[in-house]
Amino acid sequence: MPPAQPRRPAAAAAGTAVALLVCASSVAAPAQAQPTRPYGTVVSTDGIYQRQFPSTDSSSRGLLPYREQAGLRCKVRAQDIDGNTVWYLLRDRPTWVAARYVANTGTVPYCKDVM
Repeated sequence: MPPAQPRRPAAAAAGTAVALLVCASSVAAPAQAQPTRPYGTVVSTDGIYQRQFPSTDSSSRGLLPYREQAGLRCKVRAQDIDGNTVWYLLRDRPTWVAARYVANTGTVPYCKDVM
């Protein structure tokens, strides 16, 4: 006769079931769609203003919130923001954002190479 299997307490079995349910539901959740590379993610917790031209003196054209992802068309060197002179032109609208507050993914070409 085979040796008896040790019995798990009911609470441990319930915990295992909950853990499996949590893992299964997190795997099934759809991933957030990312824009085509290159794209940038806003890293400023206050968000970042989109500007008509690459300067804080230029008019604001909206705000991108923290962790927002946006396609980047190209970059230029312009006004220095905290030691960073790069500004990105967004791909889907004619507005600029300071690279100081954007983490880019992919290689962003200079605008002279794109236009």
